Amino acid sequence: MIYNPFPMRVVSKRQEAPGVNTLKLEFVREEDHEFFRQNFKTGMFGLYGIYGEGESTFCVASPETRKEYIECTFRQSGRVTGTLANVDAGDIVTFRGPYGNRFPIEEFEGKNLLFIAGGIALPPTRSVIWSCLDQREKYREVTIVYGARTVADLVYKNELDDWKKRDDVRLVLTVDPGGETPDWQDHVGFVPTILEQAAPSPDNTIAVLCGPPIMIKFTLAALQRLGFSPENVYTTLENRMKCGVGKCGRCNVGSVYICKEGPVFTAAEVQAMPQADL
Repeated sequence: MIYNPFPMRVVSKRQEAPGVNTLKLEFVREEDHEFFRQNFKTGMFGLYGIYGEGESTFCVASPETRKEYIECTFRQSGRVTGTLANVDAGDIVTFRGPYGNRFPIEEFEGKNLLFIAGGIALPPTRSVIWSCLDQREKYREVTIVYGARTVADLVYKNELDDWKKRDDVRLVLTVDPGGETPDWQDHVGFVPTILEQAAPSPDNTIAVLCGPPIMIKFTLAALQRLGFSPENVYTTLENRMKCGVGKCGRCNVGSVYICKEGPVFTAAEVQAMPQADL
C-alpha cells in the first residue's frame, strides 16, 4: 500500500502567490478514500505526482476535520511541481500517503494556541489551524502570527481576511521591510521581531511553528525569551523529506529519519538533533 499511488481528480486550482498554487483533489476510488479517512491526521504528508513525470513531497494542507478532499499548496520549482501547476479541473494526478506522524491536537485541548508561520510554510500550519478552529470550543485563545517577504507572497489571502474578521482569533500579519505596499495596514518587520512585539503569554500555551530554517532558528530564540518551554513548541521538518518512507536515507538528521519519525517534533526534540545536519 505504501508504494501504490492513488489516482486523484483535480476539483479546482487557485493561485495563492506568484509561483504558488493550491490544488483541491478528490479520490477516484472509494476504497482509497476510505483508507485516507481512516489514517489521515493533521501534520501528515504525501507524495503528489503526475504519471510519467515523478513525485514531489509536501504536506496535506487541509485539516483532519475535512476528509472529503485533499488540498495541497506548493511552489513551482522543478519538473514535477511545474507539471502540477499546469493541471486543470478534471485532470488526474497521483497521491501517495498519508505518511508521518501528527500534531497531537487532542493534547492541546483546554490550552491557548499560538501559530507562527512564514511564507510558503503556512500550508502545514493551516492544517492544524483549521483542525482546531473547526472544533473551536475545545481551545482557549488562538493567536496566528504570519509573515512573508512581500504582500504578494502572502498565501491564503481570503482566509487571512476571514481570520482577521473573527472575534475569537487574534491575527498578526507582517511583511519584511521593503515588502509593503502603499495600502498595507499591518506590521512591517521580520516574524521573530513582530512575535516579540506581540508578546503572547507562554502560560498554558502551545506554540506551533513552521517556516524556513533561518526563521525557525530566530523564532525559537524569541519564544525562549518570551518564556516558552521547548516541550510546548511544535514544528515540522517536512522540508527534509524525500521518498516519504525512510528508504532513500536522504531525510536523516543524525540517527533520526524524518520520514519515519517525523515530520512533527517538539523544539526540545529538534534541539537534541545534530544541528550541523539540519
